[in-house]
Amino acid sequence: MRQRKPLSAGGAGSGAAGWLHLPRMLWIKALHIVFIASWFAGLFYLPRIFVNIAMVPPGSLAERSRLLLMARKLYRFMTPLAVIALALGLWLWLGYGIGRGPGNGWMHAKLLVVLLLIVYHLACGRLLRRMERHQPTHGHRWFRWFNEAPVLLLLAGVILVVVKPF
Repeated sequence: MRQRKPLSAGGAGSGAAGWLHLPRMLWIKALHIVFIASWFAGLFYLPRIFVNIAMVPPGSLAERSRLLLMARKLYRFMTPLAVIALALGLWLWLGYGIGRGPGNGWMHAKLLVVLLLIVYHLACGRLLRRMERHQPTHGHRWFRWFNEAPVLLLLAGVILVVVKPF
């Protein structure tokens, strides 16, 4: 097995190809963060489209259809992002033991946040299907409040991962 050279004082990225020799776990963690950020972009924007759909005047079928098409495409795009983010998170947790063992109560709380995000994601899909079938959903004010949930979940998740309060 090849031995790694110690990282220089300049950090992991110093040297011509120092970044190529980072442990695999750091690559997985970096990709996990990228896919989480991408998934959250969809979780932030999709309910905003719902607000716009709820505000479409009756009879504006072209505008409603265009917004539904945007929402449908966004949901189809963000679902694989969520799956990849969750898979990478599971790899970090189960494969590398991040958050396992005593003194890692923050991970249990973070897993609850992740579960709530999955429920929120699925609720968005359900709301979208109801809108496509012209079934009653909610008014624009309700969707404005609904749109705040991922912000609060992101805040909780970041605090739990960075601060590790328990």
